[in-house]
Amino acid sequence: MLIDTYGRVATDLRVSLTDKCNLRCTYCMPEEGLQWLSKTELLSDDEIVRLIRIAVTDLGIREVRFTGGEPLLRPGLVSIVEQCAALEPRPRMSLTTNGIGLKRTAAALKAAGLDRVNVSLDTLRPDVFKTLTRRDRHQDVLDGLAAARDAGLTPVKVNTVLMPGLNDDEAPELLAWAVAHAYELRFIEQMPLDAQHGWKRDGMITAGDILASLRTRFTLTAEGDEERGSAPAERWTVDGGPHRVGVIASVTRPFCGACDRTRLTADGQIRTCLFAREETDLRAALRSTAPDEEIARIWKLAMWGKKAGSGLDDPAFLQPDRPMSAIGG
Repeated sequence: MLIDTYGRVATDLRVSLTDKCNLRCTYCMPEEGLQWLSKTELLSDDEIVRLIRIAVTDLGIREVRFTGGEPLLRPGLVSIVEQCAALEPRPRMSLTTNGIGLKRTAAALKAAGLDRVNVSLDTLRPDVFKTLTRRDRHQDVLDGLAAARDAGLTPVKVNTVLMPGLNDDEAPELLAWAVAHAYELRFIEQMPLDAQHGWKRDGMITAGDILASLRTRFTLTAEGDEERGSAPAERWTVDGGPHRVGVIASVTRPFCGACDRTRLTADGQIRTCLFAREETDLRAALRSTAPDEEIARIWKLAMWGKKAGSGLDDPAFLQPDRPMSAIGG
């Protein structure tokens, strides 16, 4: 198993399939994009499946989340999902996406074995979407969400980041829309993972701000810690249920003590935390024909050194050198 010195056991693997993205969200990357990884730097499909197999069969991973960049840009995605669905024990598999390609891929992903999706959507206003993402693709995301729901990739979760002066007034409208369409909305505090390193704590919309806005229109009832478990989102039932809304307060209400995640970047690096500045190279071991046992040993050693927390409250905190698109969400 992947245990650390604080007794936490990683059972949830986040796998970044590419660092590329077809949006240019202002809180993630500059308008001109970034220097993408070369094909030789990226793990191959076979290498990704092998590492997931080791994680599932040898290291106790039970859930796999495919991320990016934008994972739908990975040509071999459906095959990767299909091969991982054949593993014993079979992991639960989900995907975090911007939704643009879901209309054409949702049915194939479901047939391959994907269980559900998380779709990023920050606004219901097409003009604000264009400002935030620098792309005019709002309707494509809405169509992708509907396709995912119709394909049975449920519960469909919608991830939303609120930005001051842009969409910070939309929380109640977003929740009403999510309830009407049977999506589970999750607000995420903006995190210091932008390529520009322009994030400022005093400029972010906090979990407290979000909940105060939602309560102007809805009655929210908090779920207990037992219901939450190691999930990053604190959840509330909406107007007595059955619908729920979540808030991931990574900055103001960190949940590091219950973290059960390990992360694999698209170029084969293990990260013990989203905010870590250190990585452990598995790609080199893969390409030096190391046996599964050696790769598992390296992975275990990396996780043993996981820090107690993210360090966001430390005055000396420094953002990771690599942005969210390279790390994987």
